[in-house]
Amino acid sequence: MVRPFRRRAAIAGALVLLASIPLSGALAQTPDYEAIVASPDRTEADRQADARRQPAKLLTFTGVKAGMKVLDMEASAGYSTELLARAVGPSGTIYAQDSAAVIERFVKDKFDIRAQKPVMKNVVHVVRDFDDPIPPDVAGLDLITFFFAYHDITYMPVDRAVMNKKMFDALKPGGFLIIADHSAKPGEGITVARTLHRIEEAVLRQEIEAAGFKLVAEADFLRNPEDPRDTRVFQPKIPVDEFVLKYQKPE
Repeated sequence: MVRPFRRRAAIAGALVLLASIPLSGALAQTPDYEAIVASPDRTEADRQADARRQPAKLLTFTGVKAGMKVLDMEASAGYSTELLARAVGPSGTIYAQDSAAVIERFVKDKFDIRAQKPVMKNVVHVVRDFDDPIPPDVAGLDLITFFFAYHDITYMPVDRAVMNKKMFDALKPGGFLIIADHSAKPGEGITVARTLHRIEEAVLRQEIEAAGFKLVAEADFLRNPEDPRDTRVFQPKIPVDEFVLKYQKPE
């Protein structure tokens, strides 16, 4: 009669232990990304951007889950930040990074207006320089996203090697960096970053991998081989060729 009681007690204890494990760990739940994108309280402007950004596919590629700690580099007006905030839910945290210079010149009040939405309660707006983007008390990040903005950093007074190392150090072992940008022609490097807002993929890969990141996957859902890659990415006549890369910090 004693053994069944002990068995039940052990099971109950195991359930309590499982309930105490943070969702950022192995039990993190995968959200319904399509439902997130279809949320009725998203703005019409964001819905218009969806056609170009394909957010459900991008969220799926990131693997963002409930309870994760995520850094969104150059959050700008917060389009991607809000999607990530919905994905990690109230048990997760999004650190939305921007530099003071970018906010003053391009964003102004746009992020603050978005931040008033209830779904943004789990977002911390981090105003820091790009080569020191992470608060000193933040570590063990599950995921870093850097969407369509790395090219901008190349014509700013930023030490990109330092920035990339800071991102690497802030991730937990096994954590991921998802980086997407507009593709330039081979050989153009960063020379068209300010004019066309494009960057050569090979150059970006070289810089990211120099920090210790390992490429583990790449996606083609934003690729367009018909793009001549010789025009500005704003209001293009045909879809822009864009690359999406998944890097991992080795465990």
